[in-house]
Amino acid sequence: MGILLNEESRILVQGITGREGSFHARAGMAYGTNVVAGVTPGRGGQLFEEQVPVFDSVAQAVAETAANVSLIFVPPPFAPDAIAEAADAGVPLIACITEGVPVQDMARIVRYIDHKPVRLIGPNCPGMINPGARCKVGIMPGDIHLPGRVGVVSRSGTLTYEAVAQLTHRGIGQSSCVGIGGDPIIGTSFVDILRLYEADPDTDLIVFIGEIGGTMEQEAAACIKAEISKPVCTLIVGATAPPGKRMGHAGAIITGDSARAEAKIAAMRDAGAHIIPTPADIGATAEAVLGEMG
Repeated sequence: MGILLNEESRILVQGITGREGSFHARAGMAYGTNVVAGVTPGRGGQLFEEQVPVFDSVAQAVAETAANVSLIFVPPPFAPDAIAEAADAGVPLIACITEGVPVQDMARIVRYIDHKPVRLIGPNCPGMINPGARCKVGIMPGDIHLPGRVGVVSRSGTLTYEAVAQLTHRGIGQSSCVGIGGDPIIGTSFVDILRLYEADPDTDLIVFIGEIGGTMEQEAAACIKAEISKPVCTLIVGATAPPGKRMGHAGAIITGDSARAEAKIAAMRDAGAHIIPTPADIGATAEAVLGEMG
């Protein structure tokens, strides 16, 4: 079953005629993703790969193809408007891959969609994948995934791939993988995804990858302690980052003691999570916990 995506997911790609949008739309289609529409203003009436209709607006694409997931590949200045357009068209699930969206713009758009029946993944994220449904929305490499019963959630795209590669190498499949994004303001939090995995009957264990900056990991720890009955294996990266130094993601900057890796690890340990010592230990830790579960 997995979360967010399934066999009924019908994908439209905003920016499908651009370099990144076209590349990843092709990759998704090759994986098995049901891409039903593209949107590029001024390119309406064209066909992408001789089979996917391109529309001038999301509203028109939804009306004609019943698309229910939007994948956004547009430049940072236009990404907030692309999110708003998808939300206004009634698309219930939106993934924005774009990196570099201004924080003020994201604050505005998150507030705008807050009361709409919409879930936003990202921005600055790798997207999501359901290996069992052969559906991927974003930039995750499909060939490293294996259908199974471990849910993965991460702020880091690269570490998501590393986690999946280690799991697959050990024969441990994934129910779903979600990269929530590394920016200070994002649409979907760790807590949101943890609750979805807790409710998913096809997820037995959760691999959680956090990093320095902000307090999302502490909020997730509180959720794990109070609400999550499934085992959680947790990796927190950035322990050697100096205070005030941005490390990769816009959100990965230490702004106080609570943003440090040590505080996040302590919160996870107190919540009963299984701590993954280093990125090289993701697969081994998950395998050990699964072994304990029988």
